[in-house]
Amino acid sequence: MSLPLLAAIVLIGLALGYRFYGGFVARQYALDPGAETPAHTQEDGVDFVPTKPFYLFGQHFSAIAAAGPIVGPIIACQQYGWLPCILWIGIGVIFIGAVHDFSALVASVRHDGRSIAEVVKRQLGREAWLAILAFIWLALIYVLVAFADITAQTFVTGDADVKELGFRFNQGGAVALAAVVYLGLALVMGVVNQLLKPPLWLMTLIFVPATIGAIWLGTQYSTVLVLSWKTWVVLIMIYCFLASLSPMWLLLQPRGYLGGFVLYGSLIIGTIGIFSGHFDVHQPAFKGWGVVDADNGGTTLLFPFLFVTIACGACSGFHGLVCSGTTSKQIDREPHCHAIGYGAMLLEAFVALIALATVMIVAPRDAGPPGAMYARGMGQFLALLIGEDNLRVAMTFGAMALSTFVFDTIDSGTRLGRYVLQELFGRYDRVTAIAATAITCGAPLAFLLTASRGSYMKFWALFGTSNQLLAALTLLAVTVWLRRSGKRVWYTFVPMLLVLSVTVTALVFQARGLLHARDWVGTINGAVSIVLLALAGTLVFYGARAVRRPQPVAT
Repeated sequence: MSLPLLAAIVLIGLALGYRFYGGFVARQYALDPGAETPAHTQEDGVDFVPTKPFYLFGQHFSAIAAAGPIVGPIIACQQYGWLPCILWIGIGVIFIGAVHDFSALVASVRHDGRSIAEVVKRQLGREAWLAILAFIWLALIYVLVAFADITAQTFVTGDADVKELGFRFNQGGAVALAAVVYLGLALVMGVVNQLLKPPLWLMTLIFVPATIGAIWLGTQYSTVLVLSWKTWVVLIMIYCFLASLSPMWLLLQPRGYLGGFVLYGSLIIGTIGIFSGHFDVHQPAFKGWGVVDADNGGTTLLFPFLFVTIACGACSGFHGLVCSGTTSKQIDREPHCHAIGYGAMLLEAFVALIALATVMIVAPRDAGPPGAMYARGMGQFLALLIGEDNLRVAMTFGAMALSTFVFDTIDSGTRLGRYVLQELFGRYDRVTAIAATAITCGAPLAFLLTASRGSYMKFWALFGTSNQLLAALTLLAVTVWLRRSGKRVWYTFVPMLLVLSVTVTALVFQARGLLHARDWVGTINGAVSIVLLALAGTLVFYGARAVRRPQPVAT
């Protein structure tokens, strides 16, 4: 089957899914355009800020579209073939992933903009709340470790990686400089918007071309910011610390908006490359039911590991944290939840398809690390438009797109980690915020400084498992809320059962790996798997108990 035909089938399926199944779910929630949202009732200019839907869509999409839908599908394709990947991405996102995001967003808006943890507390009780807080924080630490590692790697790709293309420049240095300038532009945009309040079209006209210029600037001065991987890890976590404590308008909103255009650009370029690049599919459709795990000598079976490896490309619990942690606090009108919650997740599935295409066009013998494969593939797609002579700019854009996907998530993840710890402490003062941020940044920093570059590959499966199990637990809380409100629950209950079965099976396999661990990372993964299983079991117990004791709840 040809690449364009495959992509066309998936795109049509996503469009139909948004129109019909997404519309069905929206009707179940009876979204009210006249209802006051938390962005209005609790407006504070920092976290609760009514935001235009197009602006918020860009910020939200930037926050959820991280490394998961890029790295996961590329790894899974190299292990199992492209056919099972496409099936899970296309079907899973419509009936599970997008429903999860949409439901988490609506549930948070209907619970005063509180996080999923607070929704659990109201619906399942204090004990379940403590369990979900611990689960969320552990899952976030894995998110930050993986994404900080990947981001730092995009900043240290050297000359040796591109010399076979006929030119020499430091791609990592180019991406690093472009990213720093991009963040500086976002900061300026935030200040200008807050002080002068210019029309959005004018800021777009100024700052979006400037962001594109940052990519070109990076290629011209690619040796200015050539630093080691560990140095970048430290700098990235310092940035996360500062960004987490900054007002939303100063960096998070403008960075998300500008990052959205980079991501939209990558979608357009990927689409052009797929449909007009005349690339052949070289990867096999199916490679087998399992692959040997080099870390413990066992076999990584297609079920359940295909599903958790693809991770965010089809379903992501992290998205529920974004929906309930930041996005719900900025929803201007309830009907906006449909496009932002359900629609953005479908768009992320297309990101996963493009990532899959970058490895499908490469022969198995030429496959490499996921980040390099994506940057190379996107560079080839962009070169169709700007010519082979500008391949260094094209490759820098590809790597910049990847770092934007990731960079735009780690600062949001740090902020969410702060929210979780502040909820646990029950304190929302500045000192507690600083302490919570320091703890959230310190844990992944300590891990990465004692690990080696690329260590995220050793726990990607556990990252994906904890991430999707969090999605199942979020759907559990939403299902309890809907059930106690006297509403239909099958559209959240069935996906919850499916994801729960996949992730619990994966955790059992990984917990057994504790007996065969060959290094300290494997030992930690096995121990964390056991802890996550215990926390998930606790939540399921309290969820079942809560359903049997209905009481008046927010609707």
